Amino acid sequence: MDFLRGVAVMGILVANLPGFALPSAYFSPVAWGGSTGANLSVWFATYVLIEGKMRGLFSVLFGASMLLVIERANRKGENAAGVHYRRMATLFVIGAVHLYLFWSGDILNHYAIVGSVAFLFVRLPVRWLLICAGVLLALQLAAENMASQSYFESAARDTPAKIETWNGFASAFGVPPPAEVTAELDARRGGFVESNVYRWKHEVSPLNGIMQLGMQTLSAMLLGMAGYRSGFLTGRWTRARYRRWAAVSLAVSLPIYVALAYNTVAQGFFGPWVFFDSILAAEVPRSVMVIGYTALLMLLMRPGTWVTTRIAAVGRAAFTNYLGTTLMMTFIFSGWGLGQFGYWSRAQLYLLVPVAWAMMLCWSKPWLDRYRYGPLEWVWRSLSRMQLQPMRKLADAIS
Repeated sequence: MDFLRGVAVMGILVANLPGFALPSAYFSPVAWGGSTGANLSVWFATYVLIEGKMRGLFSVLFGASMLLVIERANRKGENAAGVHYRRMATLFVIGAVHLYLFWSGDILNHYAIVGSVAFLFVRLPVRWLLICAGVLLALQLAAENMASQSYFESAARDTPAKIETWNGFASAFGVPPPAEVTAELDARRGGFVESNVYRWKHEVSPLNGIMQLGMQTLSAMLLGMAGYRSGFLTGRWTRARYRRWAAVSLAVSLPIYVALAYNTVAQGFFGPWVFFDSILAAEVPRSVMVIGYTALLMLLMRPGTWVTTRIAAVGRAAFTNYLGTTLMMTFIFSGWGLGQFGYWSRAQLYLLVPVAWAMMLCWSKPWLDRYRYGPLEWVWRSLSRMQLQPMRKLADAIS
């Protein structure tokens, strides 16, 4: 699971780049950063291969890891509920610091809330975990369908209510009003306080993610528990079985994603179609693709090789790597750092990917050769257990 987690955290960086660097252009390249040539090509590739899938994989692995921690606590005779909820409370606080001071797209705060609910499902067998995951996904689809209909109906913009609905969606899926874009550019290129005051006013709320993605994330966590309990995520399946799941899942989901991407382009990135293709229509194929990716990665993993070992180390320090990339990207693009927000094209952003990946791959393994945990993993563990945890591996040998 460390290897899978490493791939996920490296992929999440690729998905998040437009959010770090461009105003209101995560889903739609026409909002900012260019929508033709190389800019269109990188949007198409990230939409089909990355967007939502890495977060989905990370959510699946969070559910699996959560169940692993709970089972270990039970074996040690500890209060598993107490262990779990201390971990979630600590994660919520760390995520809140991340959310309020650095990055509006924080996922840790969201995971802490959803993970607290997920504990209620930990005793279910694989079959019921899968059933509950399916029901949650259906509920998510129903909510997204209502939102999609509302967005399409607001396109006429012939009443104040429809104008308000349209502008609310346009901030994420269309082209926001010029004044809104100018205000964001000025704030993000300003100082630390100015940028954060803007984010607190317009973007930041711990409950936003719950309202938009809560059922989707909980569904993925339950899939992760089922994957762990069934042996899918722990390598207990045969290679032939992994091949079948990878082939079928990707053969089903990839063509759908390609078709949705072509439709988004054909519709001229019209906001309601961006929402439909990126959110509603992609919901089920996204989950199928996450399963396919997981099975494929299980086949590609080669224990003991340089690549697998390095990526697994990135996964063992995923918490530190996730927050570290936020610090790196906000320093590059925020006004309190290098002030590059809004100056790069979409295609240019991806020149940073090999640099960030190289940093993750280079530091994680040497650190973990000497220490038990990544730096922030140690902080999370120590705070949640309310006791400083041993850090250096050398301490084991001495004791």
